[in-house]
Amino acid sequence: MRLSARLEELRIPLREAERGVEELSGILGIPEWWPTGSRVGVVLGHTTSSDLNDPLIESVHAGLTDAGYLTLRFNFPFAEAGKSRPDSMPALKRAYKAAISALGRDPTATPAHLILGGHGLGARVAAEVAMERLRIEGLFFLGYPLHALGKPETIAAENLYRIISPMLFLQGTRDRGCDADALRKTLLRIGAPTAMHMVQEADNRFRVLKKSSRSGEDVHAEVVAALNAWIRKILES
Repeated sequence: MRLSARLEELRIPLREAERGVEELSGILGIPEWWPTGSRVGVVLGHTTSSDLNDPLIESVHAGLTDAGYLTLRFNFPFAEAGKSRPDSMPALKRAYKAAISALGRDPTATPAHLILGGHGLGARVAAEVAMERLRIEGLFFLGYPLHALGKPETIAAENLYRIISPMLFLQGTRDRGCDADALRKTLLRIGAPTAMHMVQEADNRFRVLKKSSRSGEDVHAEVVAALNAWIRKILES
């Protein structure tokens, strides 16, 4: 991240407490020259087994901030409370919408365009939120949990069929929760514009084997580049 971009810790208030938590931790990435330019805001939700400090989420957050987007990563209530069991979907959606509201806390710097996304569980929550009455330019999913591990016949994609915003699926070729062929067939049934980017050798956490010629940093850089190119493309269309 360029030195002119900065990170700012913030507290995100919840309308109702969850797991005894009334506020969520968030980190706002403020790019150089904000709020000039396209004024794009991006919200990132983490997966089940991590929090806002997950290496993938951190890398995507930093990369997109450096690319000129106002970017927010945050904790879901269960992560904030130090619990391993995720919250109910209604509670997760409330937390995600609270994070979206945090982007508009300064009326003079509110994003003109909103991109929602997440990793694993965060991706599923973003998809659920997108079905509500929000103006969203696009959705991106990192390691979308399309089916049970190793069981592509158990596809759960009903929510995706009801989304009207453009969607980008970034998946690792070793992701046992999202078979590439099953995803391709699913995308054929979705009415909204879709795109898919397969990350070679990566699993559902976007990790590669030690014997791989690629590093974790290489994978994260590829994800950021693909995501940045997609965002610019949908904003120009």
